[in-house]
Amino acid sequence: MRIKTKMIYLILIDILTIYITFLLSMYIHFESHIPSQIIMEFQRISIITVLIKMFFYYQFSLYDSLWEYASIEELVKVLGAVVTGNFFSILYMIFMGFRIYPGIYVVAVLFEVMLIVGIRFSYRFARRIKHNQTIWRQEYNKNVLVIGCGSTASLVANEIKNHPQAYGQIVGYIDDDKQKIGKTIAGIKVLGNRHDIYSISKRFNISEIIVAVPTASKSDLKEILTESKRCDAKVRIVPGITEIIDGKVSMSKIRDVEIEDLLGREPVDLNLHEIASYLEGRVILVTGGGGSIGSELCRQIARFNPKKLVILDIYENNAYEIQKELSSQYSKQLDLEVLIASVRERETIFQIVKSVKPDVIFHAAAHKHVPLMEDSPKEAIKNNVFGTMNVAEAAHEFNVERFVLISTDKAVNPTNVMGASKRMCEMVIQGLAKTSKTKFVAVRFGNVLGSNGSVIPLFKKQISDGGPVTITHMEIIRYFMTIPEAAQLVIQAGAIANGGEIFVLDMGEPVKIFDLAIDLIKLSGLEPHKDIQIEVTGLRPGEKLYEELLMEEEGLENTKYKKIFIGNSGDITYTLLKKSFMQLKEQMLKLDNEDLKEYIKRLVPTYSYISETEFEDENVVNIQEEHHKALKIIKN
Repeated sequence: MRIKTKMIYLILIDILTIYITFLLSMYIHFESHIPSQIIMEFQRISIITVLIKMFFYYQFSLYDSLWEYASIEELVKVLGAVVTGNFFSILYMIFMGFRIYPGIYVVAVLFEVMLIVGIRFSYRFARRIKHNQTIWRQEYNKNVLVIGCGSTASLVANEIKNHPQAYGQIVGYIDDDKQKIGKTIAGIKVLGNRHDIYSISKRFNISEIIVAVPTASKSDLKEILTESKRCDAKVRIVPGITEIIDGKVSMSKIRDVEIEDLLGREPVDLNLHEIASYLEGRVILVTGGGGSIGSELCRQIARFNPKKLVILDIYENNAYEIQKELSSQYSKQLDLEVLIASVRERETIFQIVKSVKPDVIFHAAAHKHVPLMEDSPKEAIKNNVFGTMNVAEAAHEFNVERFVLISTDKAVNPTNVMGASKRMCEMVIQGLAKTSKTKFVAVRFGNVLGSNGSVIPLFKKQISDGGPVTITHMEIIRYFMTIPEAAQLVIQAGAIANGGEIFVLDMGEPVKIFDLAIDLIKLSGLEPHKDIQIEVTGLRPGEKLYEELLMEEEGLENTKYKKIFIGNSGDITYTLLKKSFMQLKEQMLKLDNEDLKEYIKRLVPTYSYISETEFEDENVVNIQEEHHKALKIIKN
C-alpha cells in the first residue's frame, strides 16, 4: 500500500513537472512575454501531450525502480523516457497543426531531464543524509578494509556503507594499480597496494579484511592472503565467479578464508579428450564412493558421461548423500546405481563385479585414520589389505580394463599400521599387474584438505570453542592438496596407466602443522597464544614427523603431466605374495596387536614399527630423524 501511494505521488509530481518545464521553456524563449495565442494552443493539446509522455515514463519503468538506490541505470531510463516522450509529443503537435519552436523543445527537454532526475535522486540524497546522521550518532564495532577496487569490490563496499550496523565502517580500498592509489571511488579512498596491507591495518585499527578480487590468480591470491594474515584482523574472501552459481556477489556469498586459498595451487590442467576416451560410455565402479575422495571421484566422473556409474560403500548415509547430489544435478542424464556392501565380503564383491561388468574400478574404500588403526590393526588389515585383494582379484577374474588404487604417502617407509596396510595394497596391485590383462595402478598422494579426519576441521572447531588448538609436535610436517585436485589427478593418472605403475602426485611444498594452526587462528581475527592457546600433546603411536612420497628404491620418472610422476614398479610375484598374505590371514585371529605388528613388519620390510613399550615422543623423533635422511620434495 505504501509503495502504491509513493507511485501516485510520483505520477502527480511528474505531471506537474511536465507543465512547469514547458511553461518555463516558453517563458525563456519569448523573453517573459508569451503570446496569448501560444498559451491557448498549449492548453488545447497539453492533456494529450502529458498523457503521451506519461505513457513512455511508464514504459521505461520510471515507477518500478527503488529510487533510494538510484544509480546510472535509472539515469539512462530517465533520459530514454524523456527523449522518446518528447519526440512523440512533437509528432502529435505537428499532426495537430501546432506551430513548432525548436528552441522551446530543446530547453524543455533539458529542464525536464534535470527535474525528473533531480526529484528521483533526491530520494537517494535524503537517504544518504539520514544514513550519515546515523553514522555520526553511533560508534562502529569494526573497521573494514577491502582488497581490490573493481566492480566486485565496489558492490561489497556499497553493501557495507548501506548497512554499517551489520558490517561496520569501510576505511578504504587496497589495489595494485598505481593509477588508482590516492584516488577516491564513491567516497572511499584507495589507500595503497598489497604491500601496504599490514601498515594500513595497524594505522586504521582494521578488524576485518575482505578480499574482493575474484579473478586473481592462485599465486596472487596466496600473496595477498599471506600479507593479510600478518594483521590482527579477521580475513574473509569473495569467492571466484565460478564458485558463485548465480553470478551475483553479495555479503552472504563472502566466506572465511580456507587453508586451500593459502596453498596457492593453480587449477589442474586436464586432458579432457584423454580422460573421456576411457570414461565416456563406460561402466565405472567406485568403491568407498561415499567417502571424501570417493565422492569427489564420482562427481568428476559424472562429468564425462559414463554409460553407468556404480557407487559402492558400506556406510549408507554417505552413499545416500552423494546419490542425492548426483541425481539432483544430472537427473536422468546419469545412469546411477548405489550398492551397500563391504569390500571384505569376497563372494559379494565377486558377484557385484560379475553382474555390473565395470570397465574401470576406482578403489577408494579403506580405513584411513592412523590412531584408530593403531588400536585396531586387525581391522586395518581385514578392510584395507584383504578388501583390496577381493576387489582386485575380482577385477582380474572378470577382465576389468583398468583398476586404480587410491594409496597414500603414509605407505612410504610406514611407521603405522594404516600406512603398512596401504603399502601391502600397493604390493597386491603391483603383483597382479605382472600377469593380468587388467591395467592395475596405484596413485599415491598426501593429505587432502577437508577430507574426513583432516586436521583442518579439528582446528576450526577448537578455535570456535575458544581453544586450545592441539598439535602433536612442533616440527611435524605434512603435504596437502585439495580434494578436487586429488580426484582430478587420480582420473588423469588412470588415463595414462599401462599397468603396474605407482603414480605419485605433486603435492607441492610441505606444510608445517604448527604454522597451519597459527594461520587459521590469525585468519579468524584472533591472536595465537593470547586469544587461542596452542598445546603440544606429543606424537601419537605410529605418527610420523615427516611424510615421504617415494621409497629410495623406487626412483622417479616424469610423465607428460607436470603434476604426475611414476615410481618404478617393484619385482613382486603375486602367487608368493598371496601365499604369505593368506598365512597372515590364518594367523591373525591368534595374534595380539603387538604380535600382529611384528608379523606385518616381516611382510613389509620398510615398515618401522615401534612397540608401545618403546614409545616415547623424543625417542620416536630421534629414530625418525635418523631414518629420514632427506625430504623428497617433488619440484616442477
